[in-house]
Amino acid sequence: MRTFAILQDRPRELLAATGLTHDELARVLPALAAASTVRYPPAKTWAGKVRQRQRGGGAQGMWSQMADKRLFLLVYQQTNPLQPLHGWPCALSQPQPHAWIHHWLPGLPHA
Repeated sequence: MRTFAILQDRPRELLAATGLTHDELARVLPALAAASTVRYPPAKTWAGKVRQRQRGGGAQGMWSQMADKRLFLLVYQQTNPLQPLHGWPCALSQPQPHAWIHHWLPGLPHA
């Protein structure tokens, strides 16, 4: 899985994935983390109930770092319709998804 730690050293991929430079993202992440803390206080569950065990107990989620959670959200917001996103999970450069999409798309109506 690609994480913020991996992506922060790849400025072109970071910009393609989020639409933000590293400096812009560094300014946005604290604000997103603060908003998340207000919406989901650490002492309560997502449903708003008081936690029965300490935060961090139980099953561990897919994203352990706050930056990874925010990266997921920003990538969704920015790049869902863009071709770099379609190639990113497969480690394809931008031209490759473009070529494959246009190669396979004409066959879709026949499926």
